[in-house]
Amino acid sequence: MTAVESGVVPAAAAAMPKTEESPARRAFRRLLRRKGAVVGLAVVLTFICFALLADFVAPYSPVEADWSALRGEPTLEHPFGGDELGRDVLSRVIHGARASLFAGVVSVILALLIGIPVGLLSGYAGGLVDGVIMRFTDAMLAVPFLILAIAMAAFLGPSLTNAMIAIGIAAAPIFVRLTRAQVQSVKMEDYVEAARAVGNSPLRIAFRHILPNIWPALMVQATLTIASAIIAEASLSFLGLGQQPPEPSWGSMLNSAKDYLTQAPWMAVYPGLSIFIVVLSFNLLGDGLRDALDPRHRE
Repeated sequence: MTAVESGVVPAAAAAMPKTEESPARRAFRRLLRRKGAVVGLAVVLTFICFALLADFVAPYSPVEADWSALRGEPTLEHPFGGDELGRDVLSRVIHGARASLFAGVVSVILALLIGIPVGLLSGYAGGLVDGVIMRFTDAMLAVPFLILAIAMAAFLGPSLTNAMIAIGIAAAPIFVRLTRAQVQSVKMEDYVEAARAVGNSPLRIAFRHILPNIWPALMVQATLTIASAIIAEASLSFLGLGQQPPEPSWGSMLNSAKDYLTQAPWMAVYPGLSIFIVVLSFNLLGDGLRDALDPRHRE
């Protein structure tokens, strides 16, 4: 009878430590089990590749006019047709992805840089500091996100850079409130009390012990906010406050197409469909991240 059949485990095998799965690998495995999140991630990565390689992927220049394709229907030569100046719509959609995705990511990074420190201060300090910060945050949240972004972009002036700044500032209160709520839920945990007991400074406790434990919630919110930022950038460009012609942007392409909806509907279909697909993909990815990063999740 062997040792396995007799139920006797060799001492070397019993003493061998089990390799524990890292949190990052476990979260990635959970994410891969969600088909919607995987599809969203694949679509987002595809658009990012198109944006980064737009100069090599686009078949034509996004600003060069071809009078033979003036409001031309989709053909093999121009799969998405031509616009009101004969520019290739496919090339402009590909190059427009660069402006939209860049604006979405940069504006959310700006919102994180503003919202996280302020939220940490508000949640950890409490008292009068928390009251003042939250009243100002509530006042900004009382104004609809898109309206606040439009007002700031109009004040700063029409350009893609100013549009990103406006969107980032308008989105910052979301992260201030989320960070404050997360800090208040973990600052009384045992590991925070232990760090305080051994003499760590409040700044070190906030950034070394609290922030890493609330980062998953911030990452999920950032992914969802990128979708909102892309819509906001398209809206600002549609109103003439974002990317300026002749450089392409999905919002500015829709603005140009509104006058030709009956003669050349493809001018509006493809940039509008691109916005829809990218925003939906970011939302699917954010929902998947929320489930994958939830420590209370049980498989």
